[in-house]
Amino acid sequence: MAVNLATKYSSQIAEVFTKGSFVKGKTSTSFDLTGVKTLKVYTPITVPEVDYTRDGMSRYGAVTEMQDVVQELKMTQDKAFTLTIDKGNNLDQNMTKKAADMLRLQLNEQSTPAADKYALRRFAAMAGTIETASDAPTKDNIVDLISTGAQVLDDNLVPDGDRYVYVSSEIYKMIRLSPEFTGLEGLGVKAVAKGICGEIAGLNIVRVPKSYMPEGCYFLITHKNAVLMPYKISDAKVHNDPVGVSGALIEGRHYYDAFVLGAKANGVYALVAEGSRLAAPVIKNTSGTITLTAAGADEIRYTVDGTDPRYSDSAKIYSGGFTADAGAVKAAAFSETKYPSAVAAGE
Repeated sequence: MAVNLATKYSSQIAEVFTKGSFVKGKTSTSFDLTGVKTLKVYTPITVPEVDYTRDGMSRYGAVTEMQDVVQELKMTQDKAFTLTIDKGNNLDQNMTKKAADMLRLQLNEQSTPAADKYALRRFAAMAGTIETASDAPTKDNIVDLISTGAQVLDDNLVPDGDRYVYVSSEIYKMIRLSPEFTGLEGLGVKAVAKGICGEIAGLNIVRVPKSYMPEGCYFLITHKNAVLMPYKISDAKVHNDPVGVSGALIEGRHYYDAFVLGAKANGVYALVAEGSRLAAPVIKNTSGTITLTAAGADEIRYTVDGTDPRYSDSAKIYSGGFTADAGAVKAAAFSETKYPSAVAAGE
């Protein structure tokens, strides 16, 4: 695109209206990936209680060594940008392109939105609970749908507080027009954090642009401690008159990722359109040989130790029949174009 040389026009550049991150500050900071490309999270597995026996040598039940589930978090997003502001062009444009301001513009319009969109896609795709809706929400049922998502968190003992529901401006409008909220003038008046514009069913409403919401996702509920958005590198700088450039050189790099913690995955809930999610794999046991099938899947991941294949470090990619205890097999289907399936369990 050609540089538009100003002559007698205003010295101000019309900036595109942008906002800061909607996600940062609403994720866990419990894990530090500094100095490593991957982080392994170990989650201890507790055992159910049994009745105490008043005689014998196993009064407290069978002695079992505590096991753990391992989840590997691997950083994948290493993004960069660079651009120049030629001194001659800047003079001809009445010095409107100040390097520091242009850097801020680049971050606001490109880097921050890209990271937020990626994080919301990851959170929705790896949600512990993904439900499908045959029809798009309406103002008459949106509050009930969101309340159902909040109930799922309640039933899974997810702590109160630090719960967020991400909605598009279209869904937020439905909430405002819903019978439950008609006449409630206080909704949206008090904003305590970026993007928060009210509360519903104990969830802080985060209104985001429609383009930020993952494809086919109506809304997304997260608990702060269930999701991560670590930044290992967030570097941006301005070089004045570097070698080969008469003017300013702007460079930036962002090394980050987004994860759902398997041990706390029940703190993430997504409602998606019917047909946008894969069906659960079919597990067949033929004389001890296990086969897996899943229509439309790019790959099937499975475990044989009873752990969740969506998060477990022990998950393998299915490539053909294998021998295992059918009752311990769990499998989930994945695709680049659809949401992961529910977890299927062998019998």
